[in-house]
Amino acid sequence: MPRPTAAQLAYGSATVIVSTIAMLLLSQTSTGFGVGVISAAALALGLLVALTVPVPKRRGRHAARTAVAARVPEPRAAASEHPVHH
Repeated sequence: MPRPTAAQLAYGSATVIVSTIAMLLLSQTSTGFGVGVISAAALALGLLVALTVPVPKRRGRHAARTAVAARVPEPRAAASEHPVHH
């Protein structure tokens, strides 16, 4: 499993914190069970957000060579193949 990027960690953490505070304020719960349910829901939401953040694709050595090869123009046909008529 690839390691999470900084953007994934930031978005996931911010989601957990903001959603926990919002749900606690909106529900006005004071029981331990209610706080636990809200915390679990906020963690699940943060995980969902972190996993759906687009991850930039890494270009390996093979991909870099292919990109360079795509930019190199094709060699022109030999003169013997296309004679020029004067």
